[in-house]
Amino acid sequence: MRKREKEMNEISPPPYAGPPPGSPEQVTAIIGELRRLYPDAKTSLNFSNPLELLVATQLSAQSTDELVNMVTVDLFKKYRSVEDYATVSQEELEKDIRSTGFYHNKAKNIRAAAQRIITNYGGEVPRTMEDLVTLPGVARKTANVVLGNAFGIVEGIAVDTHVGRLARRLGWTTNEDPVKVEQDLMRIIPRKDWLSLSHMLIYHGRAICTARRPRCAQCALVHLCPSAFLVS
Repeated sequence: MRKREKEMNEISPPPYAGPPPGSPEQVTAIIGELRRLYPDAKTSLNFSNPLELLVATQLSAQSTDELVNMVTVDLFKKYRSVEDYATVSQEELEKDIRSTGFYHNKAKNIRAAAQRIITNYGGEVPRTMEDLVTLPGVARKTANVVLGNAFGIVEGIAVDTHVGRLARRLGWTTNEDPVKVEQDLMRIIPRKDWLSLSHMLIYHGRAICTARRPRCAQCALVHLCPSAFLVS
């Protein structure tokens, strides 16, 4: 009986028979299915202005949005302007964000970014990719999050760990580097879907296509995914 069970467990899944990965047919079908599953997908970070989103996104590195949202409840009451972040001591800001992890570098970057915003951008969070990535601690992912969600400006695709993982599993990229993943996605994803796709992939990555033991049997994209049942 055990031998029979072992043989059944070792049966290979059927070969992928869907549209070619990265083809317009596959991409369109996946986006359509994700829209059906997550019609209200949006950033999970709580914010009320561009500065708050910039800070929250910086805090979310190597942390969870849920934890960041818990921290920013009090943080955003205490720090209401870019000047507040620019003038607070390193030690005090570290204390206020400690639970998000990597608090020393995060506090250092947030303070330095605020100081640069005051010095170079008149105290206003810049509205272009070119300017945002000059801020300490801000790379393309953070810049894309701020531009798309705070300003409604879409210059690229925010690639976090979920987006990168799903993009590789769907056959859209073989790259690990977020910037290269973004470039691959921008070539095959219609620009009108860049912002929403990032949110939907994050939702799906959390709910179904997890890093370990993805729930392929419950996945609505299984017929469109060349990696279905291949990841343990």
